[in-house]
Parts: sequence; C-alpha cells; structure tokens
Amino acid sequence: MKRVKYLLMSPTTHPPTMRSKLDDTTQQLQTQLLRQVGQAISEYGLIEAGDTIMVCLSGGKDSYALLDLLLVLQRRAPVRFDLIAVNLDQKQPGFPAHVLPEYLTSIGVPFHIETRDTYSIVQRLIPDGQTTCSLCSRLRRGHLYRVATQVGATKIALGHHRDDILETLMLNLLFTGKLKTMPPKLRSKNGRHLVIRPLAAVRETDLTLYAERRGFPIIPCNLCGSQEDLRRKEAKAFLREWERRAPGCTDSMFAALSNVAPSLLLDKQLFDFRALRLEDTGMEEEDAWLDQEGA
Repeated sequence: MKRVKYLLMSPTTHPPTMRSKLDDTTQQLQTQLLRQVGQAISEYGLIEAGDTIMVCLSGGKDSYALLDLLLVLQRRAPVRFDLIAVNLDQKQPGFPAHVLPEYLTSIGVPFHIETRDTYSIVQRLIPDGQTTCSLCSRLRRGHLYRVATQVGATKIALGHHRDDILETLMLNLLFTGKLKTMPPKLRSKNGRHLVIRPLAAVRETDLTLYAERRGFPIIPCNLCGSQEDLRRKEAKAFLREWERRAPGCTDSMFAALSNVAPSLLLDKQLFDFRALRLEDTGMEEEDAWLDQEGA
C-alpha cells in the first residue's frame, strides 16, 4: 500500500501559537484539563526529557484535545520533548482525507498520514451484522506500532479518557473475569513500544465541551457502518445511571484503581495467603467489630 507523508518538520521546529486568544470560559476549562494531564504525566512518568511523542489522531474529539493540550504543555514544560501527529487512513468509504492534513498544516504540527486499506480486510473477514471494532483495532494497533518505529517515536500517546477506563473496568469484571482496565502507561508485548494515556484522569464530558469551544474539525466515527460495541454502550449507560443516582460514585470507582488492597482480594499471585500466620501485634481493638456482627 502507498504511504503518504504530507508534512515533516524538523524536530527542532516549534509549532506557532495556536489560533486566537481563548475566551475566559475556555481558558478556565483548558487550565483544568492541563492540570489533570500534567498530574498524570508527573505521577506515572508519561513524558521525559528528549521524548518524541507520537500522538495518534483519529479525527475525534478526544485525540484532537490530546494533541491540543500536549502542544500547550510542550511550550510550558520545563523539559524538552517533540510531538508528531499520526493518522491511519484505513480507506473507509467517505473518509474526508483532506481534513486532518489541512488542520495540522494550519497549526504547524509535524505529522504523518499512513494509508492502509484495513477496511477491506475487516469487511472480508467479519460476517454481516457483527461488530468490526475488535479486528479493526488490532489491525490499527499493528500499523501504528510500525509507524512509531519509522518516525523514531519513544512514546505513543492515545486519547483514552477516564470514562473509557471505567467502562473497560466494568466490561472486564462482567465478561472476562479479570480485574483490569486501560493503564496510563503500558509496554507493548514485544517490549519495543510504550503507550501512554495522558487523558486518563479527564472526564469525557469535559473533553466534549472543550472540543466544541475549540472548534476542532471533527470527523464522524461511523463511516465504516459499524456500530459501537453494544456492551460498551451498556457499560457507559450503567455508569451514567449510577452517577445520576449517587453523584460522585464514579469518582470513587476511579480512586479505587489507585487504592488497591491485594490482601483483601483473591489473587494468590499478588498476595501469599498460604504463608499468612498469626501475629500478636498487641492491638486488641483492631477487629473488635467482628464480635458485633451476627454469626
């Protein structure tokens, strides 16, 4: 397949200041998002001096916001890092191939467009009526890993946000029997790539509002004709309903992912239950509540 490079700028070239000055409301929202992104970067070591970050740009609100916020941080951060935006054109019918190159050129960001007809492969292999998202994402991941090597990226940045993380947690709990989700930082199975998610602590509603106020040229995600996985839709609706019933419960869920007690779970690889023995600590009151519970 033909690979097309629309623009490659020197790594030493800094993008110009983006667009006009923000209004006060948008500025406040951007400041909030930058604080959340900056905290994630600091806590999980997502970006280091000398990094070349490959920002995967789909044309959706999340990836646009990710690139936009990283550009601001690039200008303000005490450490030097470079950014390159990468889009995988999967030859979906009706995909407006001009939108991303025109946008990225207008803001002066180095970018690379990779053209691969994964759409035809997915349509050939997946029966009619079944979701294509799983196979499509696997094919896309493989190409993006390869492109990351080609452009010399040290990190691959994805636009997954807090809601994506909680929905994935629910899906794994309910359907795979695993207590896992999308981590802020992940090493690929071959050990050659580091995937980062700087938006890990950002709410989807805030990203939606930010994209609207910034006027990003959004490309619809339904061009392939496939519907979003029904189970993920249900998980999203479930979490929204519980947040409506008990405001703050999703905050508690998200906090729990950073507050794990291995000895109070059942995973023998995380805690050696067989080696657990009696130990006199002299703290008689510690488990007094047990005596108050009905046997």
